[in-house]
Amino acid sequence: MSIIVTGAAGFIGANNVLALNKRGITDVIAVDNLDKAEKFHNLVECQISDYFDKRDFIELVRQGKIAKPEAIFHQGACSDTMETDGRYMMENNYRYTLTLFEWAQELGIPFIYASSAATYGAKTTFVEDPRYEGPLNIYGYTKFLFDQVLRQRMAKGAVKAPVIGLRYFNVYGPHEQHKGRMASVAFHQFFQFRRDGYVRLFEGCLGYGNGEQERDFVYVDDVIAVNLHFFDKPVTGIYNCGTGHAQPFNDVSLGVVNALRKHAGESEMTLQQAVQAGLIRYIAFPESLKGKYQAYTQANLEKLRSAGCDVQFRLVREGTADYVDYLLKRYPNAENDPTIAEAK
Repeated sequence: MSIIVTGAAGFIGANNVLALNKRGITDVIAVDNLDKAEKFHNLVECQISDYFDKRDFIELVRQGKIAKPEAIFHQGACSDTMETDGRYMMENNYRYTLTLFEWAQELGIPFIYASSAATYGAKTTFVEDPRYEGPLNIYGYTKFLFDQVLRQRMAKGAVKAPVIGLRYFNVYGPHEQHKGRMASVAFHQFFQFRRDGYVRLFEGCLGYGNGEQERDFVYVDDVIAVNLHFFDKPVTGIYNCGTGHAQPFNDVSLGVVNALRKHAGESEMTLQQAVQAGLIRYIAFPESLKGKYQAYTQANLEKLRSAGCDVQFRLVREGTADYVDYLLKRYPNAENDPTIAEAK
């Protein structure tokens, strides 16, 4: 039987398909929205058996015209935390997920879906429990709402086939080049440094010093390893998917700068040295993000580990080095900068 991956031309979805391919699984049905056509580049590297537009696919599901798959990886969603069209977000993120979940339950197959650390909002305890949740934007709410519905079904004993919700923290790594402003800090700063000779970070906010806001940055390969763990050993529940370590944005910037300096044959710098040399510069915190911004996240991994998932997560220093290596191979020439249009 086939495996369905939604968001297959996107960031996490493309990496999901590639990981299945590495296992020799090529009967993969890719589902996505290619209105933004450049996303097709992510599919070029993948081996798939069919492709459906996300709108056509969900209608075929509702009509009972899609053959039973072995499992569904539901990675597709609008992940723009600045999106303000609530009706679109509820339909695209929440209702779409609910429809696929109910179909998977009807068929009795595993359903692995992308939740988000955005469900926690400004909370400082990151445990998979409603007491610690409070999304700050409509994106976070769409993820929160489906998690709540799943919990209600679980409490009633109405979940018969495995359902795994993975709360992704700050994911970065290959195949995010189409995401524009929502691509990771590491991605943008790689091109900033090559283009301008320095990287930019937000000034401090909410009591944090410049670049000291902390997030749980998790490399996409490790996220996919967690997905595959639950594909192999499905255990119903909602699980955090992060490293368990909060690290400041300064660490990301310094990791990118030092990785590029290493490739240029230059010595490693400390944060203080990089700032003094003007290689890391701070810019005003945007008004548009105030009240909608998580200044601190750190996944609690107790539940993930208790489910038997022993994936070892890369911290920022190792992850940014791996990512810079990838980006240098993908974009060997500075003129092939996909962020130039954004910079103008």
